[in-house]
Amino acid sequence: MTTQQRQVVVVVDLGGRQAQLIARRTRALHVYSEIWPLEDVWERSQAVRPQALVLDGNPSEELMTRFTQLGVPTLVVAADLDETELESFLMQQAQCRADWSMASFIEEAVARIKAQVGDGRVVCGLSGGIDSAVSAVLVHKAVGNQLTCIFVDHGLMRLGEPEEVVRFFGQHLQMQLVAVDARQRFLNALAGVRDPEQKRKIIGNEFIRVFEEEARKLGDAAFLVQGTIYPDVIESGIGGALVKSHHNVGGLPEDLTFELVEPLRELFKDEVREVAALLGLPESIVHRHPFPGPGLGVRCLGEVTAEKLEVLRRADAIVTEEIKQAGLYNSIWQAFAILPDVQTVGVSGHERTYAHLIAIRAVNSVDAMTAEWVRLPYDLLERIAKRIVTEVDGVNRVVYDITSKPPGTIEWE
Repeated sequence: MTTQQRQVVVVVDLGGRQAQLIARRTRALHVYSEIWPLEDVWERSQAVRPQALVLDGNPSEELMTRFTQLGVPTLVVAADLDETELESFLMQQAQCRADWSMASFIEEAVARIKAQVGDGRVVCGLSGGIDSAVSAVLVHKAVGNQLTCIFVDHGLMRLGEPEEVVRFFGQHLQMQLVAVDARQRFLNALAGVRDPEQKRKIIGNEFIRVFEEEARKLGDAAFLVQGTIYPDVIESGIGGALVKSHHNVGGLPEDLTFELVEPLRELFKDEVREVAALLGLPESIVHRHPFPGPGLGVRCLGEVTAEKLEVLRRADAIVTEEIKQAGLYNSIWQAFAILPDVQTVGVSGHERTYAHLIAIRAVNSVDAMTAEWVRLPYDLLERIAKRIVTEVDGVNRVVYDITSKPPGTIEWE
């Protein structure tokens, strides 16, 4: 199935706040869907004719007339999504084909990459997370040794991850891999910066600059692979309101010298995991918890320093280790530690302490657009807290975040 032949069900956000849920539920029925901003519907429908429209909210009579003029089946979802009604509309009224699958996506993605890249040289922003890993494997499948993966150790990764990335991709998969130690460079760029949006943009900018420098050493690389996924695009305000900038969408410098290759740009996170499994990636990557592009830079609140990063890295490793030992890791979407820009009074022995606070966050989600906090067992939370305050110097208090998304986001910054 080519991209031109793919049927598209368009979800139009009219303020009903269910657009992402509707799109994801549509895809769960093996029907491809996209979210189009209202202001783009008329122009985009001239280039891509929708198979159907699903309107998230109450359209005015004037708007409804315009939608009717498009001449495609239309469903208005004004209250909570009725999955049975949605399925009936898509399969019976709109006559959609249930042909959207990750197997067909892989075939399409490889063909698109080959067409875009031709015989050009490609560099991939490899972080070790599932998004960049799947992107790298897809591009390697498409163009082979035209791809060089560049792993930038910005000092903002979890404990042991830099070594794991080099070992797996460079040695096991035998990809061409360049590892760059840029830890001090990123710390210098972030010195004194406290605003989370500014931190994200600095990290994104420095990331690209390192790539440009390394690509020049390679010669003529013209393409840059990034692990952008659909929630990144939506949350970065592409065609909508900004939630937060993602370094691989909203934080790119305007004078970028690469042409971007983004094989996963249309996928939700659970779809990326399915692709990873089909591509034969190991369980340790397929089920690895999501990690933000700016890494620990946005889990270390306030100014980022080497000392604070070390505290956070060690606390985060304890959280992961204990959740794995409890047999809960694969049933939780994300669990991690945060280092707020707060110090609290405590007691050690008979002496007063004034030290860091660690917050623990654990959430379940399907597509990262909404999330529910996880009810971790009290005895597990107690073990994590005791280990952190005992084993991590400079920490005297641990708290647990019980906020869902919305109103909070999954990350604190």
